[in-house]
Amino acid sequence: MPRPHRPRTLHGLAAALLSGLLVAAASGTGAAAAGGPLRRAAAEADAYWTPERMAAALPAGQRAGGAGRAHAGDVPPSHPFDGLPQVGTFFWTDGTNTGRFCGGTVVRSPHRDLAVSAAHCLRSPDPKKRLTFVPQYHDGLKPHGVFPVEEIHIDQRYYDLGTDRGARWDYTVLRLGQRDDGENVQDVVGGFGLGIRPGYAHRDVRLIGYPGSSDAKYPKPLDCSSSTHRYTSTDPNAPGDFLEIACAGYVGGTSGGPFLVRGEYGYEVIGVIGGYHTGGDTPDISYSSYFTTDLLELYLDAVDGDRPAGR
Repeated sequence: MPRPHRPRTLHGLAAALLSGLLVAAASGTGAAAAGGPLRRAAAEADAYWTPERMAAALPAGQRAGGAGRAHAGDVPPSHPFDGLPQVGTFFWTDGTNTGRFCGGTVVRSPHRDLAVSAAHCLRSPDPKKRLTFVPQYHDGLKPHGVFPVEEIHIDQRYYDLGTDRGARWDYTVLRLGQRDDGENVQDVVGGFGLGIRPGYAHRDVRLIGYPGSSDAKYPKPLDCSSSTHRYTSTDPNAPGDFLEIACAGYVGGTSGGPFLVRGEYGYEVIGVIGGYHTGGDTPDISYSSYFTTDLLELYLDAVDGDRPAGR
């Protein structure tokens, strides 16, 4: 269903996001100071998510199976690394108390408290206990502490249509609570710009993802540089145009990881692993829903503190 008209100039705000200038519309201390309960929640999450529990967590959304679509040419390799401060992992426990995870990225915002990820990771109605963001998670470490999640903003059409027919809206904006010392996530790790209608063809895109299977006890994120182009779905059950990228080894668990391009003010997020077949049919070809003003609407809802859509 169409979203109600918002009485603001979306094009102007989109331009501000694209240029990286929408970074200080409010003070850097967040919408409100964290109270005792929120700080206790952060401290409890920090205590719960031990290296062993994080390592044992399972991917929230497995990539679709199947033979997949052939890709011409060589596929650039990926390699493990220690990650970026702005990119990390969401951890939570589901209705069976099983640990789950999905990737995410901090984006610049007026209240300095927002991140983006893939909607298919978080669409399930299962309880999400201890839902927490760990920036630059690697090797079982929490180098910047943890930030509890306060809100999940997903487009209503994604709830209504599901992961296939709603694949064009496979993105989410999350509002994060403060760390147990009262710090906002963007003040701690920084944030990237959010690219709205960024185009499909990019020669140099950095793809980062957290794999769900690894020989290492504490896996590292994967890093790869490649190009993107438009992929128009031929699956009538998953219609739409998507960003497509060839990068080797992006197995289940990498969902929500960012597509990053260099802009005038540093990196911009132009996609997250998801969309077509929840990210792709093979580990070597990944997808993202295209970032339109529908995502900008979610971003503005999160900035304004509007109530998230419901299932």
